Amino acid sequence: MEPSQEARTFHPADYVVFVGVLVISAAIGIYHAFAGGRQKSTKEFLMADQNMASLPVALSVLASFFSASTLLGTPAEIYQHGTQYWICVFGAIMAPITGAFLFGPLFFRLKLVSVFQYLETRYGSKSVRLYGAAVFIIRTTIGMGIVLYGPSTALNSGRPESGYMD
Repeated sequence: MEPSQEARTFHPADYVVFVGVLVISAAIGIYHAFAGGRQKSTKEFLMADQNMASLPVALSVLASFFSASTLLGTPAEIYQHGTQYWICVFGAIMAPITGAFLFGPLFFRLKLVSVFQYLETRYGSKSVRLYGAAVFIIRTTIGMGIVLYGPSTALNSGRPESGYMD
């Protein structure tokens, strides 16, 4: 049964909840910006004062790789190619853990904040650092377009005017 157009629009209660979530999120950020907290320096903010163990860092990096495209694409990938997709899952879990245990201690000893800083230190050239950062920005921009296109297409497919429904 097709829902009516009225069922697809926000009602005043929906707007109240939506604005409430935004206000609460902003209030938390503003509170912590002015209240301070433990993070008093850039070193504490960016590096957790170099007091974190490798496992939480690895799990944090792993979690940052998941996106809407992962949630939308994984079921389709498994349906199309079967359980061989688990090899990718294994790699996605092992990569940040390996990075945290292999490269984390190196960055820690060298007191580096980013891989770009490492490139400058390793090759003694700021242009190598800038080139690495530029490649990362281009890759991230293209990737973000893909990550945003998938969910927007999925969300738009249920609308009658989108042409996807018969």
